[in-house]
Amino acid sequence: MSSQQVLVGFHALQARLRHAPDTVREVFMDASRRDARMQRCQQQLDEAGITWRAVDASRLDGLAGGIRHQGIVALAHPRPLAIGIDDVLDPLEDRDEAAFLLILDGVSDPHNLGACLRTADAAGVHAVIAPKDRAVGLNATVHRVACGAADTIPYLTVTNLARTLRALRERGIWLIGTDDQAPGSLHQVEARRALGWVMGSEGHGMRRLTRETCDELVHIPMLGAVESLNVSVASAICLYETVRQRSPAKGG
Repeated sequence: MSSQQVLVGFHALQARLRHAPDTVREVFMDASRRDARMQRCQQQLDEAGITWRAVDASRLDGLAGGIRHQGIVALAHPRPLAIGIDDVLDPLEDRDEAAFLLILDGVSDPHNLGACLRTADAAGVHAVIAPKDRAVGLNATVHRVACGAADTIPYLTVTNLARTLRALRERGIWLIGTDDQAPGSLHQVEARRALGWVMGSEGHGMRRLTRETCDELVHIPMLGAVESLNVSVASAICLYETVRQRSPAKGG
């Protein structure tokens, strides 16, 4: 793992300050920006004893690597939220709580991953799992798009995704893959059990071994002319079907 993370924009920095301020090493701010939002942030950093520097826009552009930075970039130590899947599942078993996972088979676009993390956090997912190879990591773009979710939800990368899926099945987690050609609909899924939604990569879908390891394949009903959905949109639909089913019924 890299010894340094670049946090770009207010959301990414504020999330890290809320959850792990001790990991923030140094903050760079646009010297020409003196609005109230920037002043509040400077005061917050001063109170936390975190060094910040006023720099010109070109320095920020270089640190941000072309990402829109809103006039603020921070350097921080990486903050893993979990070492492995056992760190996520063991506490759930102790609480007798049904696992709720999102598995991404090779998502390579950082905007898609950031959006998936943001939705996963909102839906109450316990962890997001992805392969180490042929998939984007938690880079600065992901942190920015996730709007803080990269600091609240464990993102676990594994060497062998198919092996990890088999291990999840052995622990009683039902794996549901999405496939346009599957006969069953996501609305037929029993989502109250311990489960993991498995989503394919952009353009290619799930790999063969991933598909074969799933317990169930379902499709998302498509009623218009569009043939497929962006992976982050498809993930949101599936995750919130689980939220809908798990939410307690309200009396009329």
